[in-house]
Amino acid sequence: MTKAETTHKRKLAQLGCMACLRIHGAHEAGPVQLHHQRGGMGGWGRGDYKTLIPLCYLHHMGAYGVHGLGTKVFPAYHGFTADDLLADALRLVGA
Repeated sequence: MTKAETTHKRKLAQLGCMACLRIHGAHEAGPVQLHHQRGGMGGWGRGDYKTLIPLCYLHHMGAYGVHGLGTKVFPAYHGFTADDLLADALRLVGA
């Protein structure tokens, strides 16, 4: 892992869950899992470290998460897409 990747991942982890931030507003960040957005910003493939989105377990693997609901139902249920969350995360870390 490069220094840039390590730094980026550390910054993401400090943000907390991007979905919770959109739903609840500013709050104390809890533990996150880094979700690989497929190709990032609408692309295909796993993408690199700049396509990672910090999500809590519920919004990553849980019943209301990207993997729990699926990529088509997730935005319909929440009103925002994983691409929206990726853009939020990149903006907040200054990438």
